[in-house]
Amino acid sequence: MFQLSNRQAQEIVDKMMLDIPYNINIMNHQGVIIGSGNKYRVGTVHEGAVRALETGRMVEVFEDGRFEKKGTNEPIVIGDERIGVIGISGEPEEVRPFCNIVRTTVLLLIEQRTNLENLAHEESRRSAFIRMLLEHRGTYTQKIKREAAAYHLDLNLKTSVLYIVGLELTEETQALLLRFPSFRLEDGAYLTLLQDDSPPRKWLELLLRGQSRALAAVGRAEEGIADSFMQARAALGVLMALRPDASIVEFDEVPFLAGLAAADIPPRLHAAARLDEHPELLATLRTFVDCEGSMSASAAALNIHRNTLQYRLKRIAELTGRDPRRLLELFQLVYDLLADYR
Repeated sequence: MFQLSNRQAQEIVDKMMLDIPYNINIMNHQGVIIGSGNKYRVGTVHEGAVRALETGRMVEVFEDGRFEKKGTNEPIVIGDERIGVIGISGEPEEVRPFCNIVRTTVLLLIEQRTNLENLAHEESRRSAFIRMLLEHRGTYTQKIKREAAAYHLDLNLKTSVLYIVGLELTEETQALLLRFPSFRLEDGAYLTLLQDDSPPRKWLELLLRGQSRALAAVGRAEEGIADSFMQARAALGVLMALRPDASIVEFDEVPFLAGLAAADIPPRLHAAARLDEHPELLATLRTFVDCEGSMSASAAALNIHRNTLQYRLKRIAELTGRDPRRLLELFQLVYDLLADYR
């Protein structure tokens, strides 16, 4: 049974008495006053409320008594349950309309709270379900398949995972996410699961339009959702580490680099950490890698003179101990960047 808390009841009383010139009492399912304009009455039993709860009908008191004052007492009913009573002190003919207003306010509050609790419960179920899918290995059971069907997923089909971070939720992005089964992770990332021939890049370009901070990666279509997710997450690490101007990457574009990021090759220099205090050097290194080591292309992409580029590459070598102008040392720097974003 739903129960109004003392705090909720008192907040309703305080707000309603700003506009209603009568004392308001809210009683719980036992007839005990839990909110009142007269704070001294909180915690006492209201006899009129007890009778209203017993009968399920409004009880009006026309004379002040020792334990009750004249006024109206109307039960709050949800379904077949009497969860409390609204009482307003005063001449019954005068306060009766106000009693209905307060009762309606309480019912709306309860409906709002119930809806929020239902949404929270559903979100919790969705989070638990997607976590289970991302950790699952092997064949899906019939029980998992039935649960997936509730989210419009057919686990007999191959699935491609789209991993999206930095997305600002707007009406437009919400509408786009509803086109396919989509889940929000605890870290704020979104996963969209594709099981048809829809081109993911075209859809992602629509989703990320005007989203300067959003990035997305696409895993291959796999029998296991967890496998495609791991691919998408690894590809996103490559995107964040090495592709400063891109916002979308597909795993098939970077399978070697994604695999390299997952490798554990000691010792590491943590190059990205060493360059964190020098953002222009970090951007230079990423652009130099993206331009495949071309001095002219890198200088043009960065809109700097070749001499400035030479100076920056020399500073990177001084700070990291790896010269990006040497192929093998550049490869080591690439690994360090990838490992820092895996």
